[in-house]
Amino acid sequence: MSRRFSAEWFLDSSLRPKSWDEYIGQKSIKNNLEILLKAAKERGQAPEHLLFYGPPGLGKTTLAHLVAQETGGELKVTSGPAIEKVGDLASILTNLSAGDILFIDEVHRLNKLVEEVLYPAMEAGTLNIIIGKGPGARIIQLDLSPFTLIAATTRMALLSAPLRSRFSGGIFRLDFYTTEEIKQVIQRSAKILNITIDEGGAHEIAKRSRFTPRIANQLLKRCRDLAQLNKKAVNHNTVEETLILLGIDSLGLTEEDRKILHTIIEKFNGGPVGLNTIAAATNEEEETIEEVHEPYFIRLGLLERTPRGRVVTAKAYEHLKLKQTKGRQAKLL
Repeated sequence: MSRRFSAEWFLDSSLRPKSWDEYIGQKSIKNNLEILLKAAKERGQAPEHLLFYGPPGLGKTTLAHLVAQETGGELKVTSGPAIEKVGDLASILTNLSAGDILFIDEVHRLNKLVEEVLYPAMEAGTLNIIIGKGPGARIIQLDLSPFTLIAATTRMALLSAPLRSRFSGGIFRLDFYTTEEIKQVIQRSAKILNITIDEGGAHEIAKRSRFTPRIANQLLKRCRDLAQLNKKAVNHNTVEETLILLGIDSLGLTEEDRKILHTIIEKFNGGPVGLNTIAAATNEEEETIEEVHEPYFIRLGLLERTPRGRVVTAKAYEHLKLKQTKGRQAKLL
């Protein structure tokens, strides 16, 4: 593999901010982390354990990298599903050096037995291992080097209360970005990728990126691909052409998004209708609809959750160019 190909292969990593100044958005979290990290550094201690939660693509992993860079510790990255047994966790924890950062992504998927072993490690810096079974079983207590656990989750409600309470450094919720912040992310990424993009193009991508930096970067790269093949600049027209090819409309809705809304309108008169019924009618997983599609619909005001079920709003009818009629299925205008 050539050096050039290798660099392109890890393109997403190159777009990751390398300093706090480069990290756009989440100002409140950045300010709180700055105080926490500086205070811990002055005391000569490892920062306390941190938990980041929020939708995917908002920068939880990037924050962990920046914390490690600020403290000077080595970042060890793993995920909840990867730590299957207590022995896996023990191996990770005993190999940490003083000041290291352990980042566990999707921590809500951590095995409950493993979670129990994690409690004393976070609280007292000790690892309790049971050797043997029955009456002859004994507990060996190992002292761990001072470390900081940073966990990330997209499903805060699935975390147990005992685990949440042990993140003494703070629990931080990452919120969706504004269109202007996304535009700044796009312009920064364009410089790194050596892409010349005009204001109109950057704004159009920002509008349709679902308020998420990861999606904005993905769309920027697809616009770059089309511009490269057609020998064009990445301007408003190129962006518009790319997004049409990808099936992304003016509000950032995908074909799957529109299919769900059309199903509720055309098969169930706009609702109310239950989540399981929508899932069956669209051949989609309930979790996917609830976690991927619905939050964006609700944020845009296209869908409402009521005690009786999901209801499509007048704004959705207008966007899809459908006529809203009482007691009858919607008709094309």
